[in-house]
Amino acid sequence: MMMAAPLAAKAQDFTLKVQSSDASGVPNFVIEQEWAARVGKMSGGRIAVEMLPVNSVVEHAETQDAIAAGIIDGHITDTSYFTGKDPAFGLIANPVGAWSAPSEMLRFVEYGGGKELMNEMLEPYGLHFIGAVTPGLEAFVSSVPLDGVADLKGLKMRAPEGMVQEVFAAAGASPVNIPQSEVFTSLDKKVIDAADATVFSTNQAMGLHDVAKHPVYPGFHSMPMLEVSVNKTKWDSMPDDLKAILEVSVRDLARDMEAQLAMKDMEAVAKARAEGGVTIHNWSAEERNKFRKIATGQWEKVAARSENAQKVYDTLVKYLTAQGMI
Repeated sequence: MMMAAPLAAKAQDFTLKVQSSDASGVPNFVIEQEWAARVGKMSGGRIAVEMLPVNSVVEHAETQDAIAAGIIDGHITDTSYFTGKDPAFGLIANPVGAWSAPSEMLRFVEYGGGKELMNEMLEPYGLHFIGAVTPGLEAFVSSVPLDGVADLKGLKMRAPEGMVQEVFAAAGASPVNIPQSEVFTSLDKKVIDAADATVFSTNQAMGLHDVAKHPVYPGFHSMPMLEVSVNKTKWDSMPDDLKAILEVSVRDLARDMEAQLAMKDMEAVAKARAEGGVTIHNWSAEERNKFRKIATGQWEKVAARSENAQKVYDTLVKYLTAQGMI
């Protein structure tokens, strides 16, 4: 008697429950939902991605452990949330001053050794890194003209604790840790003169340019890397064609996020210029390089804190040097 041939794999061979660090309804999350739908189409229904907003299953800083435990299957999140486990995560996630455009960071990840570093660091924790995306280079909010590094000296400014604060202090500024929710009031009452806030369009929407009329755009300091990672055991069980679909789809997601959010920024910049009252400052390549050199001194301090952080530092500096960026 002939044995029946094994049945072919059915639709939704793999279901991926992916938690984002973005809230439901914000532009980033909408773009991520579009990516999830696209993966389903590209895979002919063999992969079903369920996108979940921040904190829907676990807290935003707990997703790495939740993926390893199989509570969720993946995340799209800021790698720096896991700096407490290894300072290397914070250094690769946001080497303040390194990038002047999303394309620079994405090239480093894909072709400059970043992807290999991420997997070397993540796989021992039970995760596989597929690729990186970013909301873009953050603008800088200021109530006084800032045209270069020299203008940072003595500047009273808001900066979050950690790498951003350390770099600005090294550049001569006087950073303080103020919650994002208090930035407007602090600028309005002149408690601070400037702030590391977020991208230009969001700063504009929050009314920050009403009280700080000298924004720096494009920004020169901060651009977070968001990792798209999944459970390593689940990744290893996937056939090569589905792995390739996920890798290509994440590269497409990076392009989508960069382009759509940049468009919002450009619209906000055009509106600000048309309405007047705001002077937008764009730092020269020379000034950006000066800031980058100051930042590298702080990267060096982080590098000394772990073996992985030293590897990130060495790879990053090698890449930036080869590209003529430092």
